[in-house]
Amino acid sequence: MSSLGLHSVHHIAIICSDYARSKAFYTQDLGLEIIREVYRAERDSYKLDLALNDHYVIELFSFPNPPARPSRPESCGLRHLAFQVNNLDLTVQELTKKGITSEPIRMDEFTGKRFTFIADPDDLPLEFYEI
Repeated sequence: MSSLGLHSVHHIAIICSDYARSKAFYTQDLGLEIIREVYRAERDSYKLDLALNDHYVIELFSFPNPPARPSRPESCGLRHLAFQVNNLDLTVQELTKKGITSEPIRMDEFTGKRFTFIADPDDLPLEFYEI
């Protein structure tokens, strides 16, 4: 444990441009479970709490007219979100069945592990890293 008492990452917050499309992507395509969905009228905003294997991982937000996130060229700030998978080939096959294109599989030169990237509906890079 860190000297600050850090234990683990609690969640990742993502702001999307099209709430219905992103909700479908994260719940139907990626299979994350809905914990709670709240509409905040005063902000004209949805907040969707999502879990992976019963662990709270993502807050998906909608806000009116959010600015686009620069992804290419890579910009300063949070780079991407990575998910661990047991079998990268199977993951890529399932993504392909859902019409989701992945980058060519690469090898991490430091760990010898394989990984690939896809993009969410707002072009946020998502990595799948084989354990």
